[in-house]
Amino acid sequence: MFPRWNGYEPLEKSSSQARVSSYYLQEAASYLLHRLTSVPRNVSWITRQQPWTRQQQVNNSHDYRVHHRTLPASSRLRRFFRRFCIFLAILPHVLFIFLVFCAIFFPSYTRAPARYGVLRERSSNSSVPGRANLFNEKVFIASSIYDPDGTLTGGAWGEAVLDLIDLLGPDNVFLSVYENDPDEIAYASLDVFRREVQCNTSIVAEHLDADRLPKASLPSGEERVRRIAFLADVRNRALRPLEDRHSPASGITFDKLLFLNDVIFDPVDAVQLLFSTNADANGTADYRAACAVDFINPFKFYDTFATRDLQGYSLGLPFFPWFSGSGKAESRNDVLAQKDAVRVRSCWGGMVAFDAKWFQHGEPSSTSLFSTSTSPNTKPLRFTYDHELFWDSSECCLIHARLQTFSPALPSEETGIYMNPYVRVSYDEATFHWLHLVRRVERTFTWIHGLLTYLIGIRINYRRTEEPGDVVWRYTWQPNSTVAEDRDPDIPNGSWQLEQTTAGLGGYCGVEQMLVMGDGQEGHPRWENVPFPKRPAQTILPVI
Repeated sequence: MFPRWNGYEPLEKSSSQARVSSYYLQEAASYLLHRLTSVPRNVSWITRQQPWTRQQQVNNSHDYRVHHRTLPASSRLRRFFRRFCIFLAILPHVLFIFLVFCAIFFPSYTRAPARYGVLRERSSNSSVPGRANLFNEKVFIASSIYDPDGTLTGGAWGEAVLDLIDLLGPDNVFLSVYENDPDEIAYASLDVFRREVQCNTSIVAEHLDADRLPKASLPSGEERVRRIAFLADVRNRALRPLEDRHSPASGITFDKLLFLNDVIFDPVDAVQLLFSTNADANGTADYRAACAVDFINPFKFYDTFATRDLQGYSLGLPFFPWFSGSGKAESRNDVLAQKDAVRVRSCWGGMVAFDAKWFQHGEPSSTSLFSTSTSPNTKPLRFTYDHELFWDSSECCLIHARLQTFSPALPSEETGIYMNPYVRVSYDEATFHWLHLVRRVERTFTWIHGLLTYLIGIRINYRRTEEPGDVVWRYTWQPNSTVAEDRDPDIPNGSWQLEQTTAGLGGYCGVEQMLVMGDGQEGHPRWENVPFPKRPAQTILPVI
């Protein structure tokens, strides 16, 4: 009646058993006792019903590891490979479900403060010029562009600028565009754009004489224009209407100054940057400078050269949340807290709004363009560059360094300079269309960013904590006063010298490099990074 499985043997019928029922009852009890004591609890009912197998014998031994060790190495390898393949097949589906979950329930920078929604609704539900400029603030828009084929002024950038002027009100805006050395196509596009602008404007296209700009003596003996000096100059040329007494702009007291790069942007976002960033209880924006966030692709933050966190540290890897955990990590924490005013020491982000009072109502100085004064707290504010060879600081960082010297002084945890991640721009239309989708899942990048930044590290700047006027020792590159005609080209024209000097402004902005403009020959790049000369082994510098 009962099967002879797993070593079970039925009981022998005793002659003393008078009743058949008693015999079968004892046999059933014995059989159940054997099954309960010989079969592991984790063996399923289906497995127990299978015929005798090697696997079942191993299960009954209560030690699967014994069987695993008896398998050949090739079998164990095949088993591992099979499980690994299953893992790889399942992983994309798990990640996809995780990303969808985060995109729905934990999006990043998609739930802006209520004032952002009110301003956007006001901008879209009306066609009245100036509808987004609630207090009729005066705005000076400046841009220095390079548009060789006319795609900027004749494309999405030009359309966005025209729409922005309409949102702010033509009577409240002065537009200044500067372009150097445009070709015929760019001239034609710029002329069409000029006729479409409805506000007061200064649109200048001219040949820029590079010979008047400061030059650097390279180790090769060549003299080249420094790229940062060039960029500072063209940006300052876009600000010239503010100091030109013949320009309508010179007689206007502007409230805001908006500087635009050649970026793709939403006009309403530009208005948000101007009027919504770090707004107080009355809805009035409060900042010295407020920057957008620019992207070179849907994930990669672009303007790392000009951006420094609240303590002056360089950025981590250029994807969300962008800032490293170095120091107190205030800027990183502000991003993770989804603030619209992330505290920084400097930024640019392709589009930046300033309090305009720092740029006007001062006495223009012939030395203000390239001033390296340790007390540069005089107006008007203009772009500058570092004179030191093989030490470059972005002109967009240095202008923030000068801005922080103006009164009134702010506490150490505040600079009045903010980055607004709700406002995002890009350098091509395809990237711009992806930005809204990527921001919904970018919170999932946080731990990856922190881990990789920790492993790779950030660029160390030994001048980060220097203050203007500090007496310091450092190695500086000193070119030879003359270049011999028979000089060996493999020997640099200059040497490193250890000298005592005074620290300048914005030491946290700089990096050890030197960018120069190209030699102007056809097919050569517009700018180059000069190879860094070999420096003597660093020794302990004298202590001041």
